[in-house]
Amino acid sequence: MKQAPAILAMALGLSTLALAGWGALGTAPLAAQGNGLALLGTLAKGEWTLRPRGDAAPRKLCLRSGGELIQIMHQESGCSQFVIEDAANRVTVQYTCPGNGYGRTSIRRETPALVQIESQGIHDGMPFQMTAEARRTGSC
Repeated sequence: MKQAPAILAMALGLSTLALAGWGALGTAPLAAQGNGLALLGTLAKGEWTLRPRGDAAPRKLCLRSGGELIQIMHQESGCSQFVIEDAANRVTVQYTCPGNGYGRTSIRRETPALVQIESQGIHDGMPFQMTAEARRTGSC
């Protein structure tokens, strides 16, 4: 898929040449890194409640791997993901979903049962921006 690097570069404000340099630095797609996002593995499994800031209604999701928090607006499979930041208490992932847009999500861990999420991108041809708190609220 030739468009993914160009879309990523555009979303990050980088030239395609600068993005190509990431390969030399060892940055790889999330899928190729396996369970490389350490923060996601530290989150408590179970039912989580996502509370977007603003007027949006809270919604529940079942957290099995932690990866469910990356593509909040794009629930479909088949999206390519690129890790931008992978730290002990913060991860940022850029993803592209062919035919349905893209997004960039940052997750900041406060405790194993509480995270802050910022996500923005394009979904179904429309821009979105979301800031939310997610908290473990029970079992799935």
